[in-house]
Amino acid sequence: MSLPTATSTLTPGRTRLALLALALGGFGIGLTEFVAMGLLPNLAADLLPNLWEQSHELANARAGWLISAYALGVVVGAPTIAAVAARLPRKQLLLGCVALFTLGTVASALLPTFELVLAARFLAALPHGAYFGIAALVAASLMGPGKRGQGVALVLSGLTIANVIGVPTITYLGQVAGWRTAYIAVALVFAATFVAVALAVPFQPGDPAATIRRELTVFRRGQVWLALLIGSIGFGGFFAVYTYIAPVVTNVANLDASVVPWVLVAVGVGMTIGNFLGGRGADRSVIRTLFICFGGFAVALAGLALTAQNPVGLVFFVFLVGVAASALSPAIQTRLMDVAGDGQSLAAAINHASLNIGNSLGAYLGGVTIAAGLGYLSPTWVGLLLVVPGVSLAIVSVLLDRRKAALSELARDVALEKDAVLDRPLA
Repeated sequence: MSLPTATSTLTPGRTRLALLALALGGFGIGLTEFVAMGLLPNLAADLLPNLWEQSHELANARAGWLISAYALGVVVGAPTIAAVAARLPRKQLLLGCVALFTLGTVASALLPTFELVLAARFLAALPHGAYFGIAALVAASLMGPGKRGQGVALVLSGLTIANVIGVPTITYLGQVAGWRTAYIAVALVFAATFVAVALAVPFQPGDPAATIRRELTVFRRGQVWLALLIGSIGFGGFFAVYTYIAPVVTNVANLDASVVPWVLVAVGVGMTIGNFLGGRGADRSVIRTLFICFGGFAVALAGLALTAQNPVGLVFFVFLVGVAASALSPAIQTRLMDVAGDGQSLAAAINHASLNIGNSLGAYLGGVTIAAGLGYLSPTWVGLLLVVPGVSLAIVSVLLDRRKAALSELARDVALEKDAVLDRPLA
């Protein structure tokens, strides 16, 4: 795939501004996706008052549907928008995605009932995967050859930095001024992103040869499905924990609600560090990075389950959970780009669909265990169990790669032997 001419003529300063504009979009997405975790009890009490009076646990579990609805919106929107819009100029597609984010987040803040807010969260999520997918391709072209993993990580850095400063700040704002005010603040971030992308990101054409049929051929590749399953199942463990982090802080560690933003900071710092480690690791060896991340993830989840009653153990292990889970994302994104063939736009987008299947799966399974009376730490054990199939799928992917390489080598040897026979002089 050739790089657009406009990109190759950018000055280093303009390139940095373009990358920052793309990362700002990731920052806004991090806010709109994750702010519900810190404000889950506030959302439950306001939108489900009757259920809240009956049982805080049941109300929190039901409010977790808002997180699942957003995740399902990503799953639906990512492949649909990416496949249909692959021919469109990338900058215009990014601007359209940001406009949809802004409108959907405003609707989330203003609609009056739980059911309508649930629908608004689904709609607000539709451009999520397409934005990250196209932004990753633009960033990769800006970074140049050999730095795709780092380009992906730079775009995702906005999302992870959001968890360091944005989500805790917006959570505090929501606790003080109400969750609706928090979502209005997120909408303002998207409005600023629209301006930044319009001014800083260079024009990049879409793929003129792209068709919906060609893009969808990516789903014929078994390695693509394996990468998607690794992301969705493996990442489900992170969201099982993160969705219910606020009640873990207040009900398990018995800390005040004002501590929740600081615990979110710990998660966010871990995610930021993990994102860049995962990007650098992916540029060296995607498969090795996946196995290292899953190993660290299992250790972090087990440590959290065993020490969450202690504030120090809680903060330390949620930090490690953030590191390990976030490092998976650029590795899986790069893996998808490696195995996607011509369907690069769709592959880049559906990574986020797979991760948000994990989001929905983790939030749902965690809610089921909490509603069953197993306590707020039960989602952590759910996450630990989900690591097992994630690692198993990664092993299958490696074995298939080796089998393909062995068959290719055998075919090459046979071809060389055939040529050698044909070249021998006749007796």
